[in-house]
Amino acid sequence: MAVQDAQKRIVWEVKRWEGVVAGPHRFGGTEFKLGRRELGHIHEDYQADIVFPMAVRDRLIAEGRVEPHHILPQSGWVTFRFRRDADVELAVELFRLSYELASERASRRS
Repeated sequence: MAVQDAQKRIVWEVKRWEGVVAGPHRFGGTEFKLGRRELGHIHEDYQADIVFPMAVRDRLIAEGRVEPHHILPQSGWVTFRFRRDADVELAVELFRLSYELASERASRRS
């Protein structure tokens, strides 16, 4: 199921964050990067795939907030499907968490 304008709304929000670059994803949709690190990507108006450290990924799955990635279920990637309009905000929150974790990791390296 698709949520109307989900991709457009999420791209508008996430690309405003400091250092985030939005561009075409190699498998379709739009990806978000912070430096060379991909935070995740959106497949049109029906799902987002977002990467997390395994401990965070496991917690999000246990809480029922996301599913294991639809192709790489044993990786740090998760899949979040848009089923209702409110899911757009939830997707932005998940991208924000990925962004904050990536920013934190980058600042430790500096």
